[in-house]
Amino acid sequence: MLSKTVIALRARELSHAYGDHTVLSDISLTASAGQRIGLLGENGAGKSTLLRILAGVERADRGSLVRPRRTGLLEQEVRIDPAKPLSAIIEAGISYYRGIETRLQDAAAAMTTDPTAGARYTETLELADAADIWAIDRRRDELLTGLGVAGIPLDTPIGDVSGGQRSRFALAALLLGKPTAVLLDEPTNHLDDASVTFLEQILLEWKGVVIFACHDRAFLDEVATDLIDIDSSSKGATRFGGNSRGGTFTAYLAQKAADRRRWEAQFSSDEAELTALEEVVAVSGMAVSHNRGARDNDKFISKFKGGKVEKQIAHRVRDARGRIHDLEESRVEQPPELLTFAGIPVDSLSPDDTEPLLELHDIRVGTRLAIDSLSIHPQERLLVLGPNGAGKSTLLGVLAGRIKADSGSLSRREGTRFALLEQDVRWSDPRVTPRALYTRYLGDERAESTPLSALGLLSERELDRPVGVLSIGQQRRTALALIIARPPHLLLLDEPTNHLSLTLATELEDALGTYPGAVVVASHDRWLRRRWSAPVLHVRAPG
Repeated sequence: MLSKTVIALRARELSHAYGDHTVLSDISLTASAGQRIGLLGENGAGKSTLLRILAGVERADRGSLVRPRRTGLLEQEVRIDPAKPLSAIIEAGISYYRGIETRLQDAAAAMTTDPTAGARYTETLELADAADIWAIDRRRDELLTGLGVAGIPLDTPIGDVSGGQRSRFALAALLLGKPTAVLLDEPTNHLDDASVTFLEQILLEWKGVVIFACHDRAFLDEVATDLIDIDSSSKGATRFGGNSRGGTFTAYLAQKAADRRRWEAQFSSDEAELTALEEVVAVSGMAVSHNRGARDNDKFISKFKGGKVEKQIAHRVRDARGRIHDLEESRVEQPPELLTFAGIPVDSLSPDDTEPLLELHDIRVGTRLAIDSLSIHPQERLLVLGPNGAGKSTLLGVLAGRIKADSGSLSRREGTRFALLEQDVRWSDPRVTPRALYTRYLGDERAESTPLSALGLLSERELDRPVGVLSIGQQRRTALALIIARPPHLLLLDEPTNHLSLTLATELEDALGTYPGAVVVASHDRWLRRRWSAPVLHVRAPG
C-alpha cells in the first residue's frame, strides 16, 4: 500500500498589511518533505513578509498556518548584538542540539543518586545518536569552509566583520541546526560561485522542506522543485512545477512564453472579430438607412419579398451588436509590451562602421583597476567579469568618463555618446515622476511618439509616482528608460539584473541582442554568464 505524502507545512489564505498597504492577500501553499519551493515576484510583492510569517517571526492578519516546530529562517540582515562573538551566531543555530547535550549530562549525573535515571539516560542517548551531536564541530567546520568564512576566528566580534560574512555565518548556523523546514531569504547574496555550488548540493540532499526567495536564476533552476509566483497587482499566488530533476526555472520561462503566445493569439483573434463585426454593423446600417428615399430596386424588393431582405439585415445587425457587446465584456486585455531595443536608432553609426568608439592602454586607477589594453567597436558586445573588488565598476566609470585614471591613455571617438547605468541611482529631485522626467529629457513631441510605457520597463501605475517612493528596481528601470530614450553609441551596464524581477531581467538580456550600438556589461549573474555568447573580459585589481 502506497504511503500518503505528509504535508509538513500548510498555509491557508494568509493576508497581511502594513498600515493601509496590503502586502499579501489570500496566499495559500503546502509543502512536504523533499520539496524545495522558490518564491518569485516583483520587489515589494511580499516574499520576505511571507517567509517571516511562515517562520513565525510575524503573524498574519488573517489566515491559518501549520508548520514544523523546528522551522529555521535566514533573513537578509543578521539581527544580533554586534558586540557578541561570531560563535554566538553558531550557538543560536544549534540550541536544539545543545539542549540534548545538557539533558544527557543531567541524566548521567542523576544516575548516581536516582535509580530511575537510567531509562531517561538511555532515551536521551538514543536521541543524541540520532541527532549526531558528536559531529557538530566537524560539520560546523565543513560548513564554514564551504561558505568561505573558515579563516575568521569564532571569537571575532560580530561588528568587526562585513554584512556578507555575518550572513554566511548565519547560513552556516541554520544549516548546522538541521531544522525540519528551512526558509531562506536571498541565500546566495554575498556568496561566490564555489559557495553557491556548495549550498546547492546541501539543499538538493535536504530531507525536509525548503522554501526560499532568490534572484539567482541559475540557483532557482538547479534547486527548486516548485515555483510560486506572487502577483504584486492581484496579491494572489500561482504555483508551477513539480520538477524534481532540476531545470525548473527554465521550464517556467518556457511555460510563460507559451502562455504569452496564447494570450497574444487570443487578443489578435478578439480584435479581428471585433473589427469584422463593427464593419458588418456599419455596412448593414448603411443598407437599411431610413434617411433616404426608396430606389427603384428597393421598390422591387419590397413588392416581391415583403421587406424580407431588410428584416434579415436588421437581424444580422442585432446579432453583430450583441456579439460586440459580449466581446467587449469578455475579451482579454492587450499583453504588456516586452522590453526591446529594436527600431531605436543610434545617430551617425552605420552597420558597416568598424572604427573603434574608444581605445585605452595601460590604465591604472589606484589599487582598484589595472587594464593593459582595450578597444570597443560599434555593435560590439562585451561582458566584464571578476571577483568583488577586481574593478568592474571602476572600469565602467572610466569608460563613461566619470572616473579619471591615474595613468595610461584613453581616446574616445569624436561625436560619440556614452551612457552608464550605475548600481546606485540618485535623483536630484525625488519628487519628480518618471513620466515628467522622460518628457523633460526628450521633449513633448518625442515623448508622445515613443511613450515611456511602450518601452516595457514601467507599468502605467508607476509612471506618475514620485521617483523617491519607487522601489530600487523601479528607479533603475526609470534610469534605463532615460538612457535608451536617447540611445548612446556605447551602453554601459553595471550589474543590470540587480533589483529587477526575474522576468524583466530575462527580457533585458534578450533585448540587449537588439541594441543598435555597442554594449558593455559588468555582472556576477551566473544565469547571464551562462547564456553569454560574445567576448568576455576578465579584470583584476593591481598588485
